[in-house]
Amino acid sequence: MKNLFGTDGIRCKANEFPLTPEFVFKIGQSIGWCLTKGKTGVIAIGKDTRISCDMLECALSAGINSAGVNVLPLGIIPTPAIAYLTKIYNANAGIVISASHNSFEDNGIKIFNSAGFKLSDEQEEEIENNIGEVKFTPPPFAIGRVIPHHKDKDDYIKYLISTIPSTYDFSQFKIVIDSSNGALFNIAPRLFKKLKAQIKNYHILPDGININKNCGSLHPENISRKVTRLKADIGFCFDGDGDRVIAIDENGDIVDGDRIMAIWATHLKSKGKLKNNILVSTIMSNLGLEKYIKDLGVEFIRANVGDRYVLEEMKKRNAILGGEQSGHIINLEHQTTGDGLLTALHLACIMKETGEKLSKLKDKFENYPQILLNVPIKERKDFSTIPGVKEAIEAVEKELNNKGRLSVRYSGTELLARVMIEGQNQDHINQLAQKIASAFKNNLG
Repeated sequence: MKNLFGTDGIRCKANEFPLTPEFVFKIGQSIGWCLTKGKTGVIAIGKDTRISCDMLECALSAGINSAGVNVLPLGIIPTPAIAYLTKIYNANAGIVISASHNSFEDNGIKIFNSAGFKLSDEQEEEIENNIGEVKFTPPPFAIGRVIPHHKDKDDYIKYLISTIPSTYDFSQFKIVIDSSNGALFNIAPRLFKKLKAQIKNYHILPDGININKNCGSLHPENISRKVTRLKADIGFCFDGDGDRVIAIDENGDIVDGDRIMAIWATHLKSKGKLKNNILVSTIMSNLGLEKYIKDLGVEFIRANVGDRYVLEEMKKRNAILGGEQSGHIINLEHQTTGDGLLTALHLACIMKETGEKLSKLKDKFENYPQILLNVPIKERKDFSTIPGVKEAIEAVEKELNNKGRLSVRYSGTELLARVMIEGQNQDHINQLAQKIASAFKNNLG
C-alpha cells in the first residue's frame, strides 16, 4: 500500500513531512535508484512558481545525484511540458515540483516515466519502499551532476505549434489570458504571440506566494468580466502548473471541461478522427454531457476522479480523448497527459476552422442542476464505518430515487470530502448536499 503517493503524486504543505528538505533528499535518492536501477541516467526536473520550489529542487537534485544519476533542470515550466520533454530528451524520468491548483503553502512531486506517462502504482510503491533503504556509495566518478539546459520552453512551444496546420495564424482573434501567476506566465503569451493573436495578459507576475490566488482556472469569473469589457473573442484561464484550462466565451460565459470535451469530441467526430468513437470522462461530469455524447453516437465512459484513472480507461479502450470537468483534458494524439495550453490552442483552431463563436460552439447541451461541496475533514475513514455519514448518504440516495446522481468521495490531494449531487431542482439538491456535509462535519470535522 502507498502512503506518500496520492492520486497525483506526493502533495502536502511545503517544509512539513514528507516535503522537508531532509526527506525529499531521500525521495530523490530512491527515485534515482529505482528508475535507473543503478545505471547511468538522467532525470529532468521542472517546477512552478511557488516559493518552496527552489528548496525542494535542491534537495531532490542532491538525492538523485547521490544515486549516481544526472539532473536536467528545466526551470519554471508547466507539467505537460515536462511530460513531452522527458520523452524527446531521452531522460529516464521527468519530475514536476508543483501542487497544481493548490495555494502556495502546498507543494508536491509528480513523476513521469521515460515515455511521458505518469508512473504506475507499482512504480510509486517501489519508490516508497526504497526511501531510506538505498544503502550504497557510488565511487567519486559515478556521482551525478546537474546539467543546465536552456531551450526547453522553445522546444515545447514549437511542438505545440506543430500540432496545428502550418498555415494557421490567429490574427483575427482577441484573446485574454490568465496564467494564474504560475508555470505558464511566460509561455502562454509567447505561444499566442507567435500565432499573431491580439492578446491581453493577466496574472503574469509571480512572486512565490500569489500562484492561483484569486485567479486562474479556479476563479474564471475574474477574467470573464475582462473578456466582455475588452470585447475579446475568447479567454483562457490556466491553473498553476498548466495542465488544465477553463475558457470564457465572448459573452463572458464560463466554458468548463465538460463543454470543452463536447466541442472537441464533436469536431473530431465530424472529421472522422475520434478514435473508436469514445469519450472518457469522470463521475463528476454532468449528466447533460453524457446525454449529448450518447445522442452524438459516441460511447461515453465514466472513470474515477483523477487524470490517471481517465488515462487508464483511455488506454484500455484505445480512445484518444478524455478529461475532467475541471478543465484537465487529455488528447493522446498529441500528449500523454492533460495539457491546458494544447487544449486552448486546439479550441481556438476549432473556432477558426468552423468560423463559429465560442458561445455557439459551447451550446451543445443543457446542464442538469449540480452542486459540489468541499467539506474540510481531519482524517479519511471508510464511509460505511461512520454511522452519521452512512445514514445521510443512504437517505439522500433514497430521496433522489434514480432521478439524479450522488457522488461522495475523498480528495486524493487534500483533507476534503467532496459531495456532488445532480438532480432536477437546484434548491432540493442543495438541501440534500448540506445534509451529507453536516454529517461529515459532525463526525470528521
